[in-house]
Amino acid sequence: MPDWAEAIVLGIIEGITEFLPVSSTGHLLIAQRWVSQQSALFNTVIQCGAVLAVALLFREKIQKLIQSREDSTSREYLKKLAIAFILTGIGGLILKKLGLELPENITPVAWATLIGGVLFVLIERRRAKKGGENSGTEEITWTIAMSVAAAQLLAASFPGASRSGATIIMALVLGMRRAEAAEFSFLVGIPTLLSAGAYEASKAIRQNNPPTTNDWMLLAIGTVTAAATAFLVVRWLLRFIQTHSFVAFGWYRIVLGVTLLAIGEIPATKIKPENETKREGKQATSQSYSQLKNEPESAMECLAKSAHEAARPFR
Repeated sequence: MPDWAEAIVLGIIEGITEFLPVSSTGHLLIAQRWVSQQSALFNTVIQCGAVLAVALLFREKIQKLIQSREDSTSREYLKKLAIAFILTGIGGLILKKLGLELPENITPVAWATLIGGVLFVLIERRRAKKGGENSGTEEITWTIAMSVAAAQLLAASFPGASRSGATIIMALVLGMRRAEAAEFSFLVGIPTLLSAGAYEASKAIRQNNPPTTNDWMLLAIGTVTAAATAFLVVRWLLRFIQTHSFVAFGWYRIVLGVTLLAIGEIPATKIKPENETKREGKQATSQSYSQLKNEPESAMECLAKSAHEAARPFR
């Protein structure tokens, strides 16, 4: 498969799975059976495309929050978004100092995907017994904001848990309505994922052997594809959850987790040639599947630095 076609395929996968609560890592692992293993730069930055699509869909909400920031309700909401992001950065830095390392095989990813699916099914069934969607609250409490930050760290620690999945589950457990839970999860994801992509891109530019023009072109193709796909998928999801629960996603995760366990270890079937690897400044031939998502060091360093900047307006 040509490089540009692989970039499109991976962009589509990223766009579909980044904000759906289904584990983008699990899907990228399956895709690795047919496409080349990509650099951390590619896999991190294409997330920005999906994030920009979400920002576009929520542009009215974001504009309203910014324009009415003097209003106590908007100011509190912005503070809670900022605190969730900052706590994620601080927690990520702590995880880095503790030497967090991603597992070297697919089994933990499969189990995280499967367990997340079971939780979705159980939580939604419990909500149905208590009155369904009408039993939820629209208010983002400080407990919810801090718990969402903890969920983001949980997802970073256990690939396959899904950032959106973990944060939405946490908000549902704490009594939020589905639509508001998804909205807060997506809005918190904007600074979290953009900061990771920005840091990875700046690191690539500063390195001794930076990416070539062709690398940047492939990155642009993947990012634009992810943005277009995510725009359609998230717009559909926001409508879907108005009248449906997350049970379908729970069962889908269960099937995906079982499938990953059945597949077992996924070999890197199409490793890039050594000269191409050097050109990208990456030792792809020695990378494990953990390169499919953010390197914990780079993403967490970026979150810690970005949290420092994000805190300024609220000091």
